[in-house]
Amino acid sequence: MNRIDSAFKHLKAENQKGVIAYLTAGDPDLETTEKLVLKLAESGAAMVELGVPFSDPVADGPVIQAASLRALQQKVTLENVLALAGRIRRKSDIPLLAMTYYNPVYSYGESLFVKEALYSGLDGIIIPDLPLEESSPLREKLLETGLHYIHLLAPTSSPARVKATVKMAGGFIYCVSISGVTGARDGIPSTGLKLLKETRSLTSMPLALGFGISSPEQVRLLGDEADAVIIGSAIVKLIQRGGTEKEILERVGSFIESFQE
Repeated sequence: MNRIDSAFKHLKAENQKGVIAYLTAGDPDLETTEKLVLKLAESGAAMVELGVPFSDPVADGPVIQAASLRALQQKVTLENVLALAGRIRRKSDIPLLAMTYYNPVYSYGESLFVKEALYSGLDGIIIPDLPLEESSPLREKLLETGLHYIHLLAPTSSPARVKATVKMAGGFIYCVSISGVTGARDGIPSTGLKLLKETRSLTSMPLALGFGISSPEQVRLLGDEADAVIIGSAIVKLIQRGGTEKEILERVGSFIESFQE
């Protein structure tokens, strides 16, 4: 069974809401990213997204854009992120997802990317700028290996698009809380709650809400509407504050632990 499926099965059995933690791979450096993933697993994160640095991250707000730039300045590539996933997999069984834009995958080659993603121990792929209508070739290649292609839905998604996405989705559906870019916010936007309810009426598949989640209070407001939350900018901000490696690890670990209370 794919590790993502196993994680959601466990969360359901324990009546828990999962935390999917996002890191920009290579920020502040690849070695620290590796240690951060292990710390996240130790602190209770259900899964980890490894963001592949990209020069034009159109779905990301200023915090993650800046992190991506810092990683690019260190010449972190998709190949580096796949190798990083492989090193993490030898030390941890936590589900790993790669969040990348399509251009690096296209340049790398879809078939080679899928082969290397499987070899590195990844469990799922998220590509926010690959439209549903154009995702079938890559999704089918991933399905053949048992990896999940994670689809996104936004508040602007039409009812027809929601239905089409539900039919194709695997692993979980990434529900975007707002019509905009990533970034920590207060409260839970009504648009996000509406999207969750609409999607839930069509599927029993796990739903994860992202874009703007930054506190345990927000998670409590969700009630049973989502099976997991995706936290990105709030974590990246903690890393951005700098300090020693130990301080960064402890800061991020304590933050994730606060969601387990």
